[in-house]
Amino acid sequence: MLKRVWLLPLALVAGLAGADDNLPPVILFTPTVCLACIDYAEHLRKNGFTVVVKADDDMAAVKRRLKVPKHLEAEPSAAVAGYFVEGHVPADDIKELLREKRPARGLAVPGLPLGAPGREFSSPTCDTACTVLDGDTGQGRVRRELYDTLLVKPNGDTSTYARH
Repeated sequence: MLKRVWLLPLALVAGLAGADDNLPPVILFTPTVCLACIDYAEHLRKNGFTVVVKADDDMAAVKRRLKVPKHLEAEPSAAVAGYFVEGHVPADDIKELLREKRPARGLAVPGLPLGAPGREFSSPTCDTACTVLDGDTGQGRVRRELYDTLLVKPNGDTSTYARH
């Protein structure tokens, strides 16, 4: 009887672990040196994606090739299953789009909002502005920005896909 009690949780864990085995690979294009992009790649890996990082010194050409609208540009850019992923889009948003199979160009988090994956305040490799210093006291305070993941429709229009 005891063996059966342990088998069910193990089977459930094995099933959950294998659930992401069918995720398509992510090709992540980054500038040559981008510590936040490395952290973002790790976020995707921790969420079940296989990530191939390709450093590219001509990110403008990458964005043109992926058909990222200029006003949505960020770092990094990625390609997954025919979609682009622009900026630090949470892995769960990407998974949801892949499940839904919506007609779209992709997802975007424009700019570099603090608190987005790879831009968390606790990140040891977080680049500028993770902590804002008060000029009078010199005391640091953590800053996190609210941000939206945008769905980029086939015609280039956008709508809010998720709020974070």
